Amino acid sequence: ALRAAVVMLLGLNLGCAAAAVPLVIWHGMGDSCCNPQSMGYIKKIVEKRIPGIYVLSLKIGSNLIQDMENSFFMNANDQVREVCSQLAGDPHLKGGYNAMGFSQGGQFLRAVAQRCPSPPMFNLISVGGQHQGVYGFPRCPGESSHLCDWIRRTLDLGAYTQAVQEHLVQAEYWHDPLREEDYRKNSIFLADINQERGINETYKKNLMALKKFVMVKFLNDTMVDPPISEWFGFYRPGQAKETIPLQETSLYTEDRLGLQQMDKAGKLVFLGVKGDHLHFTEEWFDTTLLPFLE
Repeated sequence: ALRAAVVMLLGLNLGCAAAAVPLVIWHGMGDSCCNPQSMGYIKKIVEKRIPGIYVLSLKIGSNLIQDMENSFFMNANDQVREVCSQLAGDPHLKGGYNAMGFSQGGQFLRAVAQRCPSPPMFNLISVGGQHQGVYGFPRCPGESSHLCDWIRRTLDLGAYTQAVQEHLVQAEYWHDPLREEDYRKNSIFLADINQERGINETYKKNLMALKKFVMVKFLNDTMVDPPISEWFGFYRPGQAKETIPLQETSLYTEDRLGLQQMDKAGKLVFLGVKGDHLHFTEEWFDTTLLPFLE
């Protein structure tokens, strides 16, 4: 009987070890799935801290160069569709998964949560994701700076023209508070997932199914304009100086996406970290974000 009990306990322990919830990560602009300094590093940390976990770092395209280029030039809706198909076809994820998106990967994974409920996403961690979009394009990561100058000029010329919307990712979450009507009417990605043109009840229901929606804002961010977009806040409509928190936006007060109900249920988590965009320590990652994956 003692032997049977020991075997059962060992079995339970092994079951626990094997039952780590899989993690899906999505990189930001100008990055790729497997860069050893960014997503490769995150994948390695998580695998070290949570033995046996399956981590899928999303790659859009057949190689790393395509993956990086697609972060600038592949229609965000097509990217989300491609990811939904990858997730649905991955046998490791059929029981559900946690998701962690970095920069624009954060809002793209939110679109996945809203549009593709199968397999189910349990927790969504958005690390510097611009959930109300951006109005300004201060600078770009590393070697992409020449691209950024071109993108900046293109956005200034016509962010809401059909050609730019269809082929420039950053235009698809460009949110001009001085041209709210243009944005609502012509933004093919952000205005849709933020319910700016009407209420898609399925989006709302799917997002509210999350256990936790964690939003990380970088307190010294010089890349996201305005940084409060990382906590789902934005400029007060009609001007570009004063910002308001999520709780004062019409998205929240009218509860078009279910965020007010999620907030009251304790499902929204707002975290601030000192540092510029995507600058954080391994210790902070371990103590602050990993608990949401366990």
